[in-house]
Amino acid sequence: MATEGENAPGAPQNEIATAAVAVEQPKETPKETSAAKPAKSGKDSKGTGAPAAEGEKKLSGAELKAKAKAEKQARRAQQKAAQPAAAPSGGPGGQQAQVGGDAKGGKSKQKQDGPQAAGGAGARGQQTKQAAVVVPVVKEVKPTIPECYSHLSVAKRTPLTHADKDVHPAMLLLGQQMAAFAVSDSTARLEATLLAFKKVIDSYATPQGNTFSRHFTSHILNPQVEYLSACRPMCFSMGNAVRWLKLQISKIDIDLPDYEARKLLHESIDNFLRERVHLADEVIIETAAALITDGETILTYAHHPLVQRAFRHAHVEQGKQVTVIIIDDPFELTGKELAKSLRADGLSVIYVPGLNALRAHLANTDMVLVGAEAMFSNGAMYARAGTCDVAIAAQDLGVQVVGLSETINFTERVAMDSLTYNEIDPENNSNDGFRLLFDTTQDKHVTAVITELGNTATSSVAAILRKLEEL
Repeated sequence: MATEGENAPGAPQNEIATAAVAVEQPKETPKETSAAKPAKSGKDSKGTGAPAAEGEKKLSGAELKAKAKAEKQARRAQQKAAQPAAAPSGGPGGQQAQVGGDAKGGKSKQKQDGPQAAGGAGARGQQTKQAAVVVPVVKEVKPTIPECYSHLSVAKRTPLTHADKDVHPAMLLLGQQMAAFAVSDSTARLEATLLAFKKVIDSYATPQGNTFSRHFTSHILNPQVEYLSACRPMCFSMGNAVRWLKLQISKIDIDLPDYEARKLLHESIDNFLRERVHLADEVIIETAAALITDGETILTYAHHPLVQRAFRHAHVEQGKQVTVIIIDDPFELTGKELAKSLRADGLSVIYVPGLNALRAHLANTDMVLVGAEAMFSNGAMYARAGTCDVAIAAQDLGVQVVGLSETINFTERVAMDSLTYNEIDPENNSNDGFRLLFDTTQDKHVTAVITELGNTATSSVAAILRKLEEL
């Protein structure tokens, strides 16, 4: 009994000592620590006998708590020693070491990994969404024009970013309007161009060390002309006006101040528009109206401002009753507005939306009155596409054909067909074919041309051009 009493308290002390050794040696695993306990207990049992083993099995509550506390401290020390070794590895071994921790540590790790994994999946989903939103840019395929027609131009809207830095805002607006055919008539384009040039002149100041006449043309005027030509080819009247304006600029004295030079050019442009356009139109309208006889039937093609004003003047101002047959352009149908306007003025109008039954209508016609876009020096008339068909049919039936045009539209160039000078219709242009905006009528199919100089034959165009050069 004495032996049992002496050895019974010794067993817990040995176990506490064993736990302390486990704390000092954190590299040992819990299994090794528990294995070491029976070995030491066995040594003690040799000295104390079998009853000591029975005393070891029966531990008090305080001893059990101390034992559990020591084991818990040993596990914590082991975890602290394992974490620094697992952190730098970042591989599978490190993950296994973290998994070997307690349940709380494992749960906290899952919570930390959860948002990161979700964020990675969200980033991948966002990248996939962005990749799906990207739409491939489809390049605009322009119709291919045959090589034999490559010299013909097509009106196009030049982006404002491609314009020269010296192009005036007024010119930018005018170029876009011309490309969209908002300003299509040759005389209207001429007047709009000269008015825009006035704004360019107003905003110009001669740089130091330069003169107005030598600097303005090359650095300011030429970029404006190039931009307008890029939007749509200039008509013949615009080309004549630009050459005239350059001549006026070259005549300015180099010692003349800027404000006087601007004033001089303003007056010159105003006089040019008044004499070559406004007064010229009044004379042409008076002459054409005088040529119309009361009760006649006049045929016209599509719409031209001079023809409309001539009909209105003959009916409203001179009181003549005239029947107007309008053969319209089947592509643009501009004759509808002319028919509505003449009907509103009280004229009798017959509207035909195409060239159908042209000869049948010409058989009851006394005269054909058409407007011209330009007159070539050989007497050929440049007008809206389809005018040549009407003129040839009228000439075959013995009906006189009269054209209306200002002399500013006369050109020294010569044209024998409709392919030398022309434009391609941008609205009717494809790989299958294209449509020309104008055609050329030979002088033998045109009876006379009415200008501000009077009623003349087409053979007099060259003489008129020589007369204008002398003025």
